[in-house]
Amino acid sequence: MEPQWRVALLSSPVAAASSAPLAALRQCPLPQPSTAWPPPPRCETPARRCLTRPICSSISSPVVRLCLRWSGAAEIHPDLDRFLSNSLTPGQMAQIPNLDNAPINLAALREQSQKDLLGILKSIRGKKCLVIDPKLAGTLSLIIQTSLLKEYGAELRILSSDPLQTECTKIIYLVRSELSFMKFIASQIKTDEPKGLQREYFLYFVPRRTVACEKILEEEKVHQKLTLGEYPLYLVPLDDDVLSFELDHSLQECLIEGDTSSIWHVAKAIHKLEFAFGVIPNVRAKGLASTKAAELLNSMQLEDPVNMDDMGIQEINTVILLDREVDMVTPMCSQLTYEGLLDEMLQIHNGSVEVDASIMGTQQDGKKVLRQKATSIQQDYVEVKSTNTQSVSELKDFVRRLHSLPEIAYIEEMIHKQEPIENVLRLLVLLSLTNAGLPKKNFDYLRREILHSYGFEHMNLLYNLEKAGLFKRQESRSNWVGITKALHLIVDVNDTANPSDISYIFSGYAPLSIRLVQHASAEKGLFNFILKKCFVTFHYPRSIEELLKLLPGPHLDLKRGGLTINSSLEVHPGSGVQQSIDRVGHRTLVLIVFIGGVTFAEIAALRFLSAQEGMGYDFLVATTKVVNGNTILKPIISNSKEGMM
Repeated sequence: MEPQWRVALLSSPVAAASSAPLAALRQCPLPQPSTAWPPPPRCETPARRCLTRPICSSISSPVVRLCLRWSGAAEIHPDLDRFLSNSLTPGQMAQIPNLDNAPINLAALREQSQKDLLGILKSIRGKKCLVIDPKLAGTLSLIIQTSLLKEYGAELRILSSDPLQTECTKIIYLVRSELSFMKFIASQIKTDEPKGLQREYFLYFVPRRTVACEKILEEEKVHQKLTLGEYPLYLVPLDDDVLSFELDHSLQECLIEGDTSSIWHVAKAIHKLEFAFGVIPNVRAKGLASTKAAELLNSMQLEDPVNMDDMGIQEINTVILLDREVDMVTPMCSQLTYEGLLDEMLQIHNGSVEVDASIMGTQQDGKKVLRQKATSIQQDYVEVKSTNTQSVSELKDFVRRLHSLPEIAYIEEMIHKQEPIENVLRLLVLLSLTNAGLPKKNFDYLRREILHSYGFEHMNLLYNLEKAGLFKRQESRSNWVGITKALHLIVDVNDTANPSDISYIFSGYAPLSIRLVQHASAEKGLFNFILKKCFVTFHYPRSIEELLKLLPGPHLDLKRGGLTINSSLEVHPGSGVQQSIDRVGHRTLVLIVFIGGVTFAEIAALRFLSAQEGMGYDFLVATTKVVNGNTILKPIISNSKEGMM
């Protein structure tokens, strides 16, 4: 079996000098097929303002080696087990992000998380074994060095169903509140009993304990042997302008399982931010989960108020909460920034990717994939542009052929070839979302073909997709065309090297979610000004209120202080650019919260907006998870299979 390697992507203190080229990588669009790979130019601009998009010519694989050269930290280490066993030196801890350019003091949040964890270790004297659940291990690598844990006498292990192998007499379990982990812990404790091992067991839930988990421990009769506690890790900085709540399954839980506990988690995390940076005076939300989170945040302030007199000027002026359900089209599209492509093709976890050792050699597969995608996009673009010189009759014929493109036939062919089911479903979901579902005949036919090709164990999967509204029968006329025209989601991209609009990140498609952010963060009249600065002028036939009604879920505007709630995302006078003077020496800070996940491409779009001349805002992104179409669908697929067993 080929060894797996983890390649650091995020900038680190070691790599501070090269953070600007890394920022360029985050926003870099896919080059045209004929474009050469120029050497990266010098850039003195701070990382969060850099708009240059260099591509290195000396690399054999632009997908992976690009990250190694520009991260300034070619520290590659094997699997997570070796990482956690302290085989790396402190200087090799490239995963911890550099937060020097953060708009607020995110480093203080990270330091507090470190202190909380070290406080747990201090409270338990002597040598101890720290057992961490696999997902949480990667999260902890973003906030603390393993060498520091070792200094406090901690021996590290990964939680599994196997018996625990350690000579330590004090066992500390640090796990998320998942029922399966309670079974593992109970099994390990029961395995120790016949051996006569005299051990003390401590269980710390991340971020909080739940009744369901405690019930499992009671049923397994190990509850009395455990000392229970909590490690309140509600959010983790992924970058200087990105925070993660580390809620991998929040979208599936809300849409399919009806579990809204993640919404409480999001509200609690924002409330913790308020204790550090002041009460956020403006809260705007769109979507069912987001409006619930806004109302919970309001309730938390009433029950456990932040003392506004002691805080001074609020660091964060506005929080905008968006459901992923409001814009499911964007994550189903292929991202065309390099960081987005890396996530699509290799999947980024905690600022790193895992690749086969062979990719570090001389293979050119990565470049071929990118070049093929670029060539295909260019051919489609040339065909569309060529219609400008055709006659009216030829244009009508082209439009007629455009409407009769064999999307269904293409998906059918993919099904018969038994291509990865997530690829098939991604196109099906995209087709269904943009057409308000499929006609009954096509819907039933494609469902039947999927079951015949992939097996009847996927019946539950198709049911869950329909329940979530991702793949359904067409029961009404689609609003997508009207939304696209009203918000100008399709914009011609003439110069990818110097884009004038956020549509460059999807080669002509501007994410609906980011258009909504533009509205919600700008005062009346300012939105058009910003777009004119980007050389694009929009004219809206409808009010934003009418447009919001076409999108899933309710919307509200909550003004803190008076605590009045309006069902509108329109911004009130005095809440725009002029408030940029509130934070001395800084622009107005807007916190964008994505409940259900955000893509790297959307993050790049927000960075692009923030860097535009005339923009009076900095954006700080918080998300339940960084996602793409595949990472949204794969958990639904796997959990649906388990439900059939």
